[in-house]
Amino acid sequence: MDISSSFVSTYFSLIHSLLSAYLSGMPLAAVSLLAALVLFLIILSIVIIGFSYVFSYLERKVIARAHGRHGPTYVGPFGFLQNIADFIKLLSKEHIVPYSAEKPLFTIMLPLLFGLFVVIMAFIPLTDTFVGINTSLALLAVFVLLSFSPLLMFLIGWTSGNKFSSISAQRSVIILVSYEIPMFLVVLSVAMMAGSFSLGTIVNLQSTGWFIIAMPIGVVVFFIVLLAELERPPFDLRDADSELIAGWLVEVSAPYYLVSLMLDYTRVLVGSLLVSIMFLGGWLGPAIIPPFGWLMIKVALLTIFVMVIRATTVRMRMDRVLRLGWAYLTPLAVANLLITFMLFIR
Repeated sequence: MDISSSFVSTYFSLIHSLLSAYLSGMPLAAVSLLAALVLFLIILSIVIIGFSYVFSYLERKVIARAHGRHGPTYVGPFGFLQNIADFIKLLSKEHIVPYSAEKPLFTIMLPLLFGLFVVIMAFIPLTDTFVGINTSLALLAVFVLLSFSPLLMFLIGWTSGNKFSSISAQRSVIILVSYEIPMFLVVLSVAMMAGSFSLGTIVNLQSTGWFIIAMPIGVVVFFIVLLAELERPPFDLRDADSELIAGWLVEVSAPYYLVSLMLDYTRVLVGSLLVSIMFLGGWLGPAIIPPFGWLMIKVALLTIFVMVIRATTVRMRMDRVLRLGWAYLTPLAVANLLITFMLFIR
């Protein structure tokens, strides 16, 4: 039996017992709710940690090969255990908070930002039957939550008390806010096409044809915007070493740097899932592979593409990043919206 199917059936049996207990007034309701929540968090943690580990290893290998190097080789077969060694190293170091930092805010902001993307993951269905928070407004909820990330990034940089962190945080906020406009326009186009903000409905309506065929302009705009929102090359101005050292993470010590790495990988996972669900048919595919497998294959192909872009592109200047967003991507997003309305909306 497929492992993911077993998890799904167990999860929903617990949900069923919760509803039954609630309707009958039995005290088992609270226990069932807690058990269902714990099981869902375990599954979500396995997905996030597994993706982060494999992605970080493959990214190091892909970039090394592109640059004529070997990447991790010594720890474990083909260097696959190198990330565990790095994990232990980062956790073993001291957590240092700068003297001039706003200590309570600086301490809580990075874990809060990571928690924000974990909550976003709860709205994203991994199969037609497995989703943490099933709502007809899931797509809208995801992008409402994403809109809080610039504020949290700014607070991380500003509360550190370091001027380089603060300047980098301001630059990141300017870029993210600028690129959220074309992103929202593309999301609106997808919602119009599907007639719903439900991610499950959007996937199911692609059974006769993926949305990437219907709106090629939209998927190109959305993918470029996504790279900027994820601060991935060529939009990685946060890591402009010669200007801002390590950006808004410059005062983050080793244990929190580990959290920032998990945050970056989780953001890539969220972005790849959204592209797969909105444009590539999500978990739909021939029955020879389980639905979750199809979704992960599409996510894997997208993340490999993201790795290749990082290995082969150079960082853009700040003015050109903003010009690309305002002068090109926003008009293209508007054009995609109008074309979708004229051709597909009756």
